[in-house]
Amino acid sequence: MKLKCIIVDDEPLGRNVINNHLRSFSDLIVVANCNDAMEAFNILKNEQIDFMFLDINMPEITGIDFIKSLKKKPLVIITTAYREYAVESYELDVFDYLVKPISLQRFIKAIDKVTGHFKLLSSRNEPQREENNHMFIKVDKKMIKVNFGDILYIESLKDYVRVVTRLGNYITHHNLRSITEILPSDRFIRIHRSFVVAIDEINSLEGNDIRVENKVLPIGRNYQKMIKDLIGMDKI
Repeated sequence: MKLKCIIVDDEPLGRNVINNHLRSFSDLIVVANCNDAMEAFNILKNEQIDFMFLDINMPEITGIDFIKSLKKKPLVIITTAYREYAVESYELDVFDYLVKPISLQRFIKAIDKVTGHFKLLSSRNEPQREENNHMFIKVDKKMIKVNFGDILYIESLKDYVRVVTRLGNYITHHNLRSITEILPSDRFIRIHRSFVVAIDEINSLEGNDIRVENKVLPIGRNYQKMIKDLIGMDKI
């Protein structure tokens, strides 16, 4: 499986570092090196791009504003010298956040997440069964089968997620966006940038909190309307 990416950075040095790191990965194709967001926009409009490396501080439009402007976007890996944009970027479902100077070790970790994400999507889309009621996640060095019906909620731990089930808790190397794409959309709902819950396991709602089993979880401001629509209430 060949994955296509673009590099968006107004600094030649920043582009060169990423290109050099990518030479170690024969299954990744760099479609374009872009100097700014507008150049990247034209590429995304005409090409099917799987993911992009995106700098934040660029002329005319920042990387953050560029993400906000895209109706349909590939996976985004932020590459920046500034740590302070991390929280805002994760709220925009950024896949990973690399701080310059980017070491090869950290870069390999990011690419491993990307390829793992697309392998899971590929296996999910294989027409090999009428209905898939489970997923496999890597825990330590084992692949663990988790039935969707056993999941209570999933919590983001930045580069990892905690899958909380009736049978126990599992920590696996994913972000919340990638693992949410594996779950049946009619059975799970995102309620916060850090939480996805099983709809059937919601016990009660009070204020901006939701109760699943004995756990009280916050409802994010951006998700309140979706929760209201789900349960048919005008006010939470």
